[in-house]
Amino acid sequence: MRAPSGISSLFTAVSAAALALAVWPAGAQDFVLEEIVASPNRAPMEATKTGSSVTRIDAEEIEAQSQPLATDYLNLVPGVAITSPGGPGTESSLAIRGAPKRYVKTLYNGIDISDPTSTRVQTSYQYLLSGGLDSIEVLRGSQSTLYGSDAIAGVISLSTLGDMEPGVTHLLSGEGGSHGTARASYGLRAAEGGTRLSLNATGFHTDGISAAASGRERDGYENVTLDIAGEHAFSDVFSVFGSALYINAKAEFDDPPQDDPFHTNVNRNRQLAGRAGFNLNLLDGRLKNTFALQGFSLDRSIHSDSTFGPFNADYEGERVKAEYQGSFEAHERLTLQYGADHERQSARFPDDAGSLPIDNSIHMTGVWAQGILTPVDNLTLTLGVRHDKHSKFGGETTYRASAAYLFRETGTRLHASVGTGFRAPSLYELFAPPLNMGGVPVGNPDLQPETSIGFDIGVEQRFFDERLVADVTYFHLEIDNLIDCVEVRPSECQYTQISGTSRMHGVETALRYEVNSQLSLGSSYTYTHAVDQNGDRLARVPRHAIGLSATYKPAEKWTVTAAGKIAVDTVDTDDLALDDYFLLNAKVAYQPTEKTELYVRAENLLNQDYQTVRGYGTPGFSVFAGFRARLGP
Repeated sequence: MRAPSGISSLFTAVSAAALALAVWPAGAQDFVLEEIVASPNRAPMEATKTGSSVTRIDAEEIEAQSQPLATDYLNLVPGVAITSPGGPGTESSLAIRGAPKRYVKTLYNGIDISDPTSTRVQTSYQYLLSGGLDSIEVLRGSQSTLYGSDAIAGVISLSTLGDMEPGVTHLLSGEGGSHGTARASYGLRAAEGGTRLSLNATGFHTDGISAAASGRERDGYENVTLDIAGEHAFSDVFSVFGSALYINAKAEFDDPPQDDPFHTNVNRNRQLAGRAGFNLNLLDGRLKNTFALQGFSLDRSIHSDSTFGPFNADYEGERVKAEYQGSFEAHERLTLQYGADHERQSARFPDDAGSLPIDNSIHMTGVWAQGILTPVDNLTLTLGVRHDKHSKFGGETTYRASAAYLFRETGTRLHASVGTGFRAPSLYELFAPPLNMGGVPVGNPDLQPETSIGFDIGVEQRFFDERLVADVTYFHLEIDNLIDCVEVRPSECQYTQISGTSRMHGVETALRYEVNSQLSLGSSYTYTHAVDQNGDRLARVPRHAIGLSATYKPAEKWTVTAAGKIAVDTVDTDDLALDDYFLLNAKVAYQPTEKTELYVRAENLLNQDYQTVRGYGTPGFSVFAGFRARLGP
């Protein structure tokens, strides 16, 4: 549906109001327990001391909404846009501040889960279920100094290992509803002394909807996810940790509607990943050292009976990475961080021209250092540099700096960051075979990395003993040395460097208000202007996006939650406009006991007929009923 014509003016007014609220002086206040974030500096740190823009979604918020997919939560984060060509399981696209997901590093319990067999190294977000997640952090801005390649737009960090009560706890949940949907999960939490363990098993099934808006058959989706994470401290000096992830998913999808949506296509995806290491803390904890080894294996296949002829393809990819991270507290006001990592990626993918499969690999080695300085009280500065050596294109150096200053008397925090980033060409971009027998290879082994520079600057204001927090941030990002597949012959292309700069800039605002013990409200507004090297708008990035959330407890055992996303002024490929929409979800929960919950939730409560990808459908009004139970302390 198209939003009313005056809605853009309304959004402008909302943004102006948020800005005015953020800089409105507040009276003296007592500060409450600080929020801790880990992704901005790769170590736990008070959020008020970081100059980077980061949003943290905790376990309480995840449980309150009971949404099945991680993307359901990411879609409400300022600066994040999620699109999908159909229902759950279809290839989800994600953008941060207008930059597509190939510019986003994603970690699951510290494991890089991006797909090395894809045309660009990027994460398949549609396969990430929310079951067992304890927290989601979204770090925005160029972060290659700490995270290496692909972290041009930011980093998404998902964790299943959080704070736990002593003892053993069992978590059970189940849900069923519209579109033949069912899901169930089991979780185990165990903690004693210096030991913590988290184990989760989640299953999800839906008959789905037709991915193509003009289609008639349903495109189903199945997913089984298992994960485990734990740590054990033998002493204050030495501890060990480990985690593992297994995903087995099957998803049906449709070809572009202008071709033929009335046939069967199936994606199968199996991921196996693990990470293990140890911590060694010396000099009474002033010198910290972490050593870790991680591995990622992916098998995926595509099977189609398209009217263009049957197509079957199998892809195999692996990543092995060794990493070291250290820190030294040189002074109570100065901490030095440093690290090194070595990564090997390999991929095996079919040759469309009919010859043998292509099997290639690359490796990268990076070293980095960063200083965290507090020259005066309430001022925190960081400055870091990194150098990476790639087996194909050579070296790339990046830097990052940030600053945060807190006026405690007024509850005002100024924050800013600037950084450079790079994206190494993928194995497919480097080595992809010809599309036709005797044709030009699609891959180009002479490619150089894409590079970026970006900054953001903002102000956060806290009121009423921190029950009300408002933040406004301006961001700017430029990406150069772009890689694209350029036509060299009719129906043939080859990846090459193209001239020009992609530019993204805009404003993010966020508001969180704990009105009282019964009611809490949240909202965000993002204005994004994103264009490619030719000045054309980037597809599927709303110019205006609003996120809304509310939690209300009308009685002791009842809780009502709601979350909404409004997208206005979005274009698809070829600059074709998509309709504006207001997607509203809600949940009503009843707690018969302190450790059990029964609930009913609804998606697309307003039954909006909308598309995030032209020609592909989205689920209409849907209802689900479920339960959660906690057995243990």
